[in-house]
Amino acid sequence: MWNRNWLRRFFAKASPETRKTEVPDDAGAFPLAFDPDFYRAKYSDLRRMSDSALREHYEKRGRPEGRIATSAVPRDNFIKLVPDNSVLEIGPFVNPVTRGPKVKYFDLMSRDELIERANRTGIAAEKAPEAIDFVSPRGDLSIVDRKFFTVISSHCIEHQPDMLRHLRQVEDILEDGGCYFLLIPDKRYCFDHFLPESTIADIIEAHREGRTVHTLANVIKCIALTAHNDPAKYWDGNPGERPLDPKKIEAAIRAYDDAKGNYIDVHSLYFTPASFRDIMATLFELGLTRLKPERVYDTPMHWNEFCAILRKV
Repeated sequence: MWNRNWLRRFFAKASPETRKTEVPDDAGAFPLAFDPDFYRAKYSDLRRMSDSALREHYEKRGRPEGRIATSAVPRDNFIKLVPDNSVLEIGPFVNPVTRGPKVKYFDLMSRDELIERANRTGIAAEKAPEAIDFVSPRGDLSIVDRKFFTVISSHCIEHQPDMLRHLRQVEDILEDGGCYFLLIPDKRYCFDHFLPESTIADIIEAHREGRTVHTLANVIKCIALTAHNDPAKYWDGNPGERPLDPKKIEAAIRAYDDAKGNYIDVHSLYFTPASFRDIMATLFELGLTRLKPERVYDTPMHWNEFCAILRKV
């Protein structure tokens, strides 16, 4: 299907500058990741700039400053883009992103179990879905017995032990031309700040190993090596000290051993908008997924998440 020479040719023709831009598409159904008219209108100091000057400004200053260059963010605007048709939301917990008569829900636990978990952790559960339509303790989407035009998840994909398996299962339940909407934590502005970005190699290796639970390394990272979760501090350049607490590392090892091979819910993937865009484009080009990155929207200032739309082609 692919070889090393093909990979060399692929990356030779995709310069870092090109790979950071939006993946082209011909659908035009969603706002652009960079809309010069929106950008010009939003910021008074940019009103006199040409489109090309605006693009240069955004690449050099606007994106690092967290300026908004599209009507698609932040999250409330992004959620409005979700079509009002057949929708499956993955991992709603007790606070779903979408509601309505055409929305179904998939989670690791039943509604009663999710509410009990929320109560134990002090999370309000009054917005819990009326029912969880599909339940799999290990997140196995193959139990979903129908197709949807839209799938959406919020802070879900970073929990997948095998991201490629997850993407392929989403493909199986999406209609052709349907979209997967994702809200994803930006590792730079959340408690994953000090952890290294995931790579295409990590994702392919996890799939080749057939992972269904998280590795000891990922449990240690999540329990012992994560930092504070105040996005404003990260944006202001105040990440705090890099965590390294032996007692927390011991606790993580103990939790992993006590699980006896059962699933522990932690992050295993760490993305920025650019890295997610590049990984998805590469997986698509390699023929490892039919989900094409149609839109990847940058993280707005003082937020800790970015948004993406993948289309099944």
